Amino acid sequence: MSLLFPTHPTTRPRRQRRHSHLVPILFGVALAAPAVAVVAYLLWPTWQSQKAGDPDRIPVSVGSTLFNVQTHAFRRKVQKHSGPQERVDLSYVYPSLEASEAPRHVTVENFDEHVQPIDRIFLSISAHHNATSPDARLRTIYPLYADQASRSADGLTIQPFYDNTPYAKEDLFLGSAPKLAARCTRDGATLGMCMSERRVGGADLIFRFPRAWLDDWRTVGEAMDRLSAQLGGQ
Repeated sequence: MSLLFPTHPTTRPRRQRRHSHLVPILFGVALAAPAVAVVAYLLWPTWQSQKAGDPDRIPVSVGSTLFNVQTHAFRRKVQKHSGPQERVDLSYVYPSLEASEAPRHVTVENFDEHVQPIDRIFLSISAHHNATSPDARLRTIYPLYADQASRSADGLTIQPFYDNTPYAKEDLFLGSAPKLAARCTRDGATLGMCMSERRVGGADLIFRFPRAWLDDWRTVGEAMDRLSAQLGGQ
């Protein structure tokens, strides 16, 4: 005697139940697809990967005074970060005052034995810790070591410093409209360089540039004023 099991009648209902569950799911997917497509289209620009870059400016606190420094103006990578710092060293292309950290490209064709001209104005911002201010040195210290002043044709006053003094072989240049005060070394084996200082809050701004630029000293003075305003010491 053999036993027969009715297999077909039991499997068909199971398949039918599965199909019955799939129908509403597929129907829901069909309804949701257009909505998903619209959302994807609207949000697509935010999904595109972009190369992470530095911000345009970095807030730096020097001597408890806040400066907003252009990212590419930093001369030293170790200083290229926000927050308190004792000193930062910057450079700007002159006279455009653009901040560019790209070094000048030198090739065999443009390299010679002569010194390449400097096309940048250098700026150091350092905490002064209540040291003698630039204005005080100008009023009380420099006159002790400077000879009589002479005035150039374009209104710039020149005072050479005496020999055997801390400022030997240097000259003091003073101008107004715009206001300029610079201590410059004289041309020799190396080109003469100038240093101009001003105090902003708890920090001193020290500008350095070639002495030859003083042939157009008003442009130099205006450039330093513009940089001081751009940094916005607060």
